[in-house]
Amino acid sequence: MKYFDKILIANRGEIAIRVMRACRELGIDTVAIYSEPDSNALHVKYADEAFCVGEAHPSRSYLNKERICDVARKTGAEAIHPGYGFLAENAGFAKLVEDEGLTFIGPSWKTIEALGSKIGSKRMMREAGVPVLPGTPEGVTSVDAAKKVAAEIGYPVIVKASAGGGGIGMHIAENEGELEEAIDKGRRIAQSAFGDPTIFVEKYLTKPRHIEIQVLADAKGHTVHLYDRECSIQRRHQKLLEEAPCPIMTPALREQMTASAVAAAKAANYKNAGTVEFLYANGNYYFMEVNTRLQVEHTITEFITGVDIVKQQIAVAAGEDLAMDQDDIRIRGHAIECRINAEDPLNNFAADPGKIVRYRSPGGPGIRVDSGIHMGYTIPAHYDSMISKLCAWGSNREEAIQRMRRAIYEYVILGVKTTLPLHYAIMHNAHFIAGDTHTHFLQEEHIATSLRRYLHEEEARMQTLADSLRQGKHVAAITAAVDVYIRKNSK
Repeated sequence: MKYFDKILIANRGEIAIRVMRACRELGIDTVAIYSEPDSNALHVKYADEAFCVGEAHPSRSYLNKERICDVARKTGAEAIHPGYGFLAENAGFAKLVEDEGLTFIGPSWKTIEALGSKIGSKRMMREAGVPVLPGTPEGVTSVDAAKKVAAEIGYPVIVKASAGGGGIGMHIAENEGELEEAIDKGRRIAQSAFGDPTIFVEKYLTKPRHIEIQVLADAKGHTVHLYDRECSIQRRHQKLLEEAPCPIMTPALREQMTASAVAAAKAANYKNAGTVEFLYANGNYYFMEVNTRLQVEHTITEFITGVDIVKQQIAVAAGEDLAMDQDDIRIRGHAIECRINAEDPLNNFAADPGKIVRYRSPGGPGIRVDSGIHMGYTIPAHYDSMISKLCAWGSNREEAIQRMRRAIYEYVILGVKTTLPLHYAIMHNAHFIAGDTHTHFLQEEHIATSLRRYLHEEEARMQTLADSLRQGKHVAAITAAVDVYIRKNSK
């Protein structure tokens, strides 16, 4: 079914291409937008039409709400898909799209606004019976009141910005003195980053798991879940690796968490695709937030359920009812996603933009690559450092890990440093293999040390293969030596 004739994708990179692929399969024309440095980007080449919306800085291009809607009107687009990031969770943008007589492919602006406040959303969840971490029920009005709450729930506690995300403005306090300083810093950062100084305090879990539930809902309130994802491996509160389903999930825990996620969606009158995120520790789980958009890691849920989430988004936005009931959705196998960032994991994950001088993506059974780069493309310094997503599916978790190891071995990106070696080290870590992860996994497992060992082994292997090449041995050594050299010298 053709739900729309033309959709504008208000994003860039791999997620723009992902949405365009769904549109192409549905027979829908696509409009790309791009900033000046993105004129040679892959999503620009893939779309049916493409229009420059401004200069490099996001505020002058990808965050320019009025300009984006103007392009939609002029091209005859009937709907706008925001992808993730940029304007995807901007209630003002969703309202502007609606006011312009266009369809916003996502939840309503009222739902985005209601769930955008961490304080407001937690209040809503308490009323819906969804477990929430103990803390200040409203914004911090005084340091003394915050200290009283902290003393009651016990240290450590964490200070968060109500309007925040991505770990911005978070500060952990181990005692009263640190709490006072954290509140002061949190307010200043919240005001600077989000224009809202409201902060709150809640109990800090030292080694929690980050588990999320994917939900889909239509305009009639019919809501289903697509099971769970494990997202604990992070750096600076941002995910690096996800897998589905969560390796520690039991039938009882899954039933409880998915029921809470559906209740959360219904409490917010949610429509379209969304994700309910929880922290899990010591046998208990607690609501964290709702991501009112498509998630980066939606890919692995698609792998294990066979549901095309982007197509479902488009159908629901067009007014269609969900064409599935909960009993129709089953888990099949296991999937892992590695976020490939143009970063140096041995230099505190410093971004490493630059030109891709050679690119070869992996393939074979169970492998999916969602990429926004190509050979000759220059990765701009102005945007998020994630350049592709490498996903592996297996009939079980062991096979998924084996396939991911093989895919990382095959993946060649020359010209910038990437997180590929880091993911290789994770795939060989004993605790990861056992499914024993938490949000401080990278630090506690000293993955950087493992990474250095891996790079040293690669160097020795490269030398052995190069020696074979010089001696005219086995032709396969030529290809192997070149590939190892590229992986080692990825700068």
